[in-house]
Amino acid sequence: MKTKAVRLYGKSDLRLEEFELPALKDDEILARVVSDSICMSSYKAAIQGGDHKRVPDNVAENPVIIGHEFCGELLEVGSKWADQFKPGQKFSIQPAMNYKGSLDAPGYSYSHIGGDATYVIIPNEVMETGCLLPYSGEAYFCGSLAEPVSCVAGTFHAHYHMKQGSYVHHMGIREGGAMAIIAGVGPMGLAAIDYILHCDRRPGLLVVTDIAQDRLDRAGRILSVEEAAKQGVKLVYLNTANLDAKAAMLEINGGNGFDDVLVFAPVPALVELADSLLAKDGCLNFFSGPSDPTFSAKFNFYNVHYAGTHIVGTSGGNKEDMQESLDMMSQGLLNPAILVTHIGGLNCVPETTLNLPKIPGGKKLIYTHIDMPLTAIADFGELGKTDPLFAKLHEICQANNGLWCLEAEKVLLEAKA
Repeated sequence: MKTKAVRLYGKSDLRLEEFELPALKDDEILARVVSDSICMSSYKAAIQGGDHKRVPDNVAENPVIIGHEFCGELLEVGSKWADQFKPGQKFSIQPAMNYKGSLDAPGYSYSHIGGDATYVIIPNEVMETGCLLPYSGEAYFCGSLAEPVSCVAGTFHAHYHMKQGSYVHHMGIREGGAMAIIAGVGPMGLAAIDYILHCDRRPGLLVVTDIAQDRLDRAGRILSVEEAAKQGVKLVYLNTANLDAKAAMLEINGGNGFDDVLVFAPVPALVELADSLLAKDGCLNFFSGPSDPTFSAKFNFYNVHYAGTHIVGTSGGNKEDMQESLDMMSQGLLNPAILVTHIGGLNCVPETTLNLPKIPGGKKLIYTHIDMPLTAIADFGELGKTDPLFAKLHEICQANNGLWCLEAEKVLLEAKA
């Protein structure tokens, strides 16, 4: 079978190509990819090429398919897995397989599997590690976004606290405590807010900061203080552009420090702000992975010694985090559409990936079987003045609080079929 895919050949060398997939082996599965969301990790892999830890050194001779946040449908199942998976099933994949200690992952390391493709062959190790996850939801884009949402679930699971005089780590945030999310209204910050408001372990106070009022306003419309209050959480959005952030945040918490502080931008000053906000036994979570391997910031080790403050960090989620995310989506507890700001086809992937840091907004959602320039949802209305499809998509999204949704996905895929 032929596939069309975006393949990485080296640093900043992405090519959209059509080629033949090899014959299916008994321990493999043939699948059709429908959607993929582009991640900053793909940008890093594309920029670094063979220097990236997950990209093979010989990528120039054996190019790999990029994209690791994908969802689709199983088409043909090899005999080894026929009792566990069936053609027609929707699926998502946890790319961080950790197979026999290897960093190899779909979307970074393989010639025949990645999210930015029309058809792929899922190798045996994906099933061996339990990383092929059946998905029962209707919207393909939700299955794609389960991977980034799992990163959020994993980061909260990594938090820990200790009781005075005990060395036992109690995993998770301090339930009913004070939490701050710094630079927290980007796409992953919104996912974090959504998750922590609707999971089974919530703070009593959540302060979310940013320096852009338009982003804070959008966050407030999508994840409102009223919705948070229904979940027992006092949610405060705070613009720290022109004020003393530390003083303002401590004042909101009655002059007290915060039990859990998350940093969603790799800025040394923000890490140091987070450190200064920690209460006794406070946990600082550095979520945003930097591109600079020498990135560092000051940390108060006096407080480490006498107040038990500490740091955690995670890079992605695991298969349990991803299954939790899929389950919460299926129950309607999470709305991953809040991450999406742009829609495009497979044709726009190379340019979009290589320029991702320069493109404003949140997640760029790709439908791999269509051709479509990368288009902001906010621009649908203007485009709809001359294009009936965009007019219809604008109408649907406006009725859904400006967000992408299942109805919009169906209309787009039917129109482009």
